[in-house]
Amino acid sequence: MGRRQAQRKRPAKALPRTVASVACDGRAVAFAVRRSRRARHLSLRLDPAEDGVELVLPRGVSLEEGMRFVEEKSGWILTRLATRPPRVPFAPGATIPYLGADHVICHRPEARGGVWREGNMIAVSGRAEFLARRLRDWLKREALRLLGERARAQAALIGRSVPRVGLRDPKTRWGSCAPSGALTFSWRLVLAPQWVLDYVVAHEVAHLVHAHHGPRFWRLVERLTPEVEAARAWLRRHGDRLLRYG
Repeated sequence: MGRRQAQRKRPAKALPRTVASVACDGRAVAFAVRRSRRARHLSLRLDPAEDGVELVLPRGVSLEEGMRFVEEKSGWILTRLATRPPRVPFAPGATIPYLGADHVICHRPEARGGVWREGNMIAVSGRAEFLARRLRDWLKREALRLLGERARAQAALIGRSVPRVGLRDPKTRWGSCAPSGALTFSWRLVLAPQWVLDYVVAHEVAHLVHAHHGPRFWRLVERLTPEVEAARAWLRRHGDRLLRYG
């Protein structure tokens, strides 16, 4: 979807990556180098989930030329690294969003019940070393419940059914629709506001009817959810922040 719908054909086998470093304004910056058969131009991208930079080398372009390109773009790299959203670990006292509303993580080692919401707090029981995993598992269960309910309800409105709803943790898309009609979503949508989650669901449900992004597709998305443009703008502005939690 929006970041982009799943490709219908089998992807090309990924080429191996290497790691290099370059001096940017006196600072050593490590980056991954990925050779691409499809790329036409040298390009740089920041990994929104990790603290890294990726250089994409088209066929026939040497690593030395790529290194010169990175040096030329050092100002851009440092600016982007400096303006990344901060990482927020799943740890006691940290604040994370649940459906867009901030909640403080509270460790309750003596309690029973796993994980639960209590006002503007998410409580996690058990030993401290298991807190992050328990919280992540709970968020995924919540995401699967909410996304499944919304996907099946929206599909029913247009006379379609959803055979399966699954979760992943992708870096470049929020949802996808398989040729079988199975829908897959990023579990991190549970961190976004409800109306943003609803838009992503509507986008993928609309692909049950239209496999393209033409005018008929967008008209159907707008039938299913009223917040199309606002949700797309929210994801462009805040989507990378969702990848920095946990």
